[in-house]
Amino acid sequence: MNPDLTLQPLPEPNAATVLSRRQAILFAVTGLLLGLALWLNARATVLTLNVSFILFYLAFCHYKLALQFLSLRRQRQVFDPDAVPADGWPRYTVLVPLYREETAVPGLLAHLRRLDYPLDRLQILLLVEEDDSLTREAVARAGVTPPFEAVVVPVSQPRTKPKACNVGLCRATGDILVIFDAEDRPELDQLKKAASLFVSLPESVICLQASLNYYNRDRNWLTRFFAIEYSGWFDYCLPGLHRLDAPIPLGGTSNHFRLPALRTIRGWDPYNVTEDCDLGIRLYRNGLRTAVLDSTTWEEATFRTLPWIRQRSRWVKGYLQTYLVHLRAHGDLRRRLGLSKLIHFHLLFGAGCLCLLMNPFYWLLTAAWFITGAHAIRDFFPLWVLVPALLSFLAGNAAFVLSAMLGCLRRRYYHLLPQCLLMPFYWVLMSIGAWKGALQLITKPFFWEKTPHDGTTDWEVAP
Repeated sequence: MNPDLTLQPLPEPNAATVLSRRQAILFAVTGLLLGLALWLNARATVLTLNVSFILFYLAFCHYKLALQFLSLRRQRQVFDPDAVPADGWPRYTVLVPLYREETAVPGLLAHLRRLDYPLDRLQILLLVEEDDSLTREAVARAGVTPPFEAVVVPVSQPRTKPKACNVGLCRATGDILVIFDAEDRPELDQLKKAASLFVSLPESVICLQASLNYYNRDRNWLTRFFAIEYSGWFDYCLPGLHRLDAPIPLGGTSNHFRLPALRTIRGWDPYNVTEDCDLGIRLYRNGLRTAVLDSTTWEEATFRTLPWIRQRSRWVKGYLQTYLVHLRAHGDLRRRLGLSKLIHFHLLFGAGCLCLLMNPFYWLLTAAWFITGAHAIRDFFPLWVLVPALLSFLAGNAAFVLSAMLGCLRRRYYHLLPQCLLMPFYWVLMSIGAWKGALQLITKPFFWEKTPHDGTTDWEVAP
């Protein structure tokens, strides 16, 4: 395949355009109608919006909890490390996008050299940006010998991870392909587990998603919250989606693909800043499936607040991009997904982002009500709205806390259970990141918020 991305067709649909013309018109008309409704009868309009948001909030919180309960009885996958597939181990390509990761390179390469996989069946492509001289020098110092190969990613727009991955896809020679980030430490037998599982699965399953968790989870309060969140999402929610045969938004790393099928759907959307979750939806739309892999990749959690917010803002911006992209042809989406799976799509992307964006308004209104007792606020919260709202607040946060505890119990992070009770405060940071991402979708839709990593933590003592 030609590595010149200018000659490669974009996946369809894609995020190169933030809003289609039809979507822009729809948003404008909706805004005008909402403004007119507020002008004609502000109280009735706000009450209607209140009830709608309460329903969205309850649906989303308990949806994630339901996914986790569906996963409680799932059995662990059995893997025999000595069982070689009948045709031998397939060729494996590992893509490692690197950008300003010079400090992480030595530890990364040392770990990848220890992977339990035949070296003659392995290709590891280190994707380094052309203008990132420090990382290129770090790679050169570490020594690049087979199965490693340094691949220079040309400077061009957009400057995103999926663009780099598409460059690597053009150079890949394996039967299976996986992505690891610079700070990743996959379990050493993960490639063999994935290759063995692919043999037993139908050809329609072209992707396996491993679990992600953090080796520095106990560094501070933020990394503990992050580990709690990931434990619930990857160990319970994704297996729940798999059990329901629902679309699975992929994580940004440790996705194992059948390489020919990945090329057939044109790889990643270089304009989407959460190319992983977009690809998961595109797979499903094309009749392909994702399964979960019982293996963990250990990552470095962002441990400073501002970088955490920047990372979260990119994730929310990407979820909004994905939601808008796949809604452009809603009728076709419904035909391909079916009604029940379409509901999953709206809950994962629409309701999830909406809850994060609306939280600050309700917190401010609640605080203003208790502090001032303003009658103007009370008019919009009569008793028949207030009681469901309070029940929603209590039930939603209880579901969120229980969801967090289930994840910790599965990972045996018993020391993190008390911090689960404080998870509602974690929503504050998540909402700040959500608003930053939503606003940036308007001002800088394709800007990639780089997350700094140290990559030097002694990860082996953490799991």
